[in-house]
Amino acid sequence: MRKILVIGSGGSGKSTFATRLGARLKLEVIHLDSCYWQAGWQETPKAEWQARVAELIAREAWIMDGNYSGTLELRLKACDTVVFLDLPRTLCLWRVVKRAVMYWGQPRPDMAAGCPERLTLEFVQWIWHYPRRTRPQVRALLQACARAKQIVHLRSRADVEKYLANVTNDSQSADESCASGSLEL
Repeated sequence: MRKILVIGSGGSGKSTFATRLGARLKLEVIHLDSCYWQAGWQETPKAEWQARVAELIAREAWIMDGNYSGTLELRLKACDTVVFLDLPRTLCLWRVVKRAVMYWGQPRPDMAAGCPERLTLEFVQWIWHYPRRTRPQVRALLQACARAKQIVHLRSRADVEKYLANVTNDSQSADESCASGSLEL
């Protein structure tokens, strides 16, 4: 495991998981939110973003967290492992509200400078609809690359903790019960 992609709904714990996994495996952690957003919540132009992601994935080893569907296929091709945090929607919503309260008006640690924490109706709606709208697309992409990549599908906080407790740099999977190439749901 040298290039690990961490994906999932907003509030699923991608950045926290990536940070903890990075400390455990001693790999560089790249938070895509801090690379994509510019001060004042300005988006990076598409061509510039594509080039930036190409530069990031060319690095020797990394743990990269974030969704950004426009570059997901590119990142999937580059990684050797995908961790899909597929946690309950209510937990994700709770975490986003909690995060907004904790960091309100200031950038959180995994966010770009000049992007104070906020909570928008659009983001809440995206999380609410993720299981029906986005998750099926993610599952299809993961199923398409399951033979070539290690897919780790974590469905609960207990799965996350168990995986982090057992993962090592040379492990193919920290726990086969948490890893699923077939993504049965």
